[in-house]
Amino acid sequence: MTDTREFIVSNESAGVRLDRFLVEQMPDFSRSEIQRFNVLRNGAPARFSDKVKPDDKITAQLPAKETDVATDNISNELDLEILYQDDDIIVINKPRGVVMYPSAGNKTGTLVQNLLSITHLSTLGGATRPGVVHRLDRDTSGVMVFAKSDAAYRGLVKMFSTHDLTRKYVAFVWGVPNWTGADITGNIARSSRNRQKMTMVKSGGKPAHTSVEVLNVWPRVGVAEFRCTLLTGRTHQIRVHLSAHGFPVMCDPVYGRASARFGSVRNPDLLEFIKTHSGQMLHAAVLEFNHPVTGEKMSFKTPLPDDMLELKAILDEC
Repeated sequence: MTDTREFIVSNESAGVRLDRFLVEQMPDFSRSEIQRFNVLRNGAPARFSDKVKPDDKITAQLPAKETDVATDNISNELDLEILYQDDDIIVINKPRGVVMYPSAGNKTGTLVQNLLSITHLSTLGGATRPGVVHRLDRDTSGVMVFAKSDAAYRGLVKMFSTHDLTRKYVAFVWGVPNWTGADITGNIARSSRNRQKMTMVKSGGKPAHTSVEVLNVWPRVGVAEFRCTLLTGRTHQIRVHLSAHGFPVMCDPVYGRASARFGSVRNPDLLEFIKTHSGQMLHAAVLEFNHPVTGEKMSFKTPLPDDMLELKAILDEC
């Protein structure tokens, strides 16, 4: 059912743009959301750039919420680890190898569909991405938050867009640095040669900033363990930044240059591991933010998944 709302322009509001007037009247909606509404001014179609006048009657028709989030294929095959849940948000530890939401090549078994089998999610994310305010690649594991209420969705989207939260990842990489910490900056854009990949560019793209701290090094096999803090949130940011600076994430099929490593690895256990693992050794370990509705400080930390623990045990024996 369409939600229709009507407003009469007061003398105080006269002269402002129509979209700004509606933002004042409906503060729960962003300007970009409002610009998708069907709006009439005195019964006639209106432009959002129009200036409103006293006693104008503004009618806003909000689109019906999309609820066809592959609901026919809701799945509960994953044993999801729930870290926290209330009426507004749900925080989980995402397993490696799980796609976020339905797409052309992944119609079922996605993370969103599994979540819908146990709870509801805000539909503001759209028909296929309800409650989704950030994402992890299929083969990246770790802590994630989803919005259950519309108010939480708007609040979380704003936090992620302004980077007003803390996200820390653990990565096992090829290479041994001669430093203990570094700041990596550089714009990231989609590769012109392969549209499935991202790359660092000298001009264009979007600014990206990753802070890196060295946790462990294994010089005999040329491997290090990094803690990476995202100060921006670009697609494949950590994987692109580390690879571009000579420290590709281990077992990364896209940026890891795996085949070039096989000949240099002498330890049989390590060689077997990197040959049989195709998912990057990257884990979202820490997520901290203020609750989007209550303002309470939230902090979540997840342990390394079993395969990364296995890798670390192998490295300790090298």
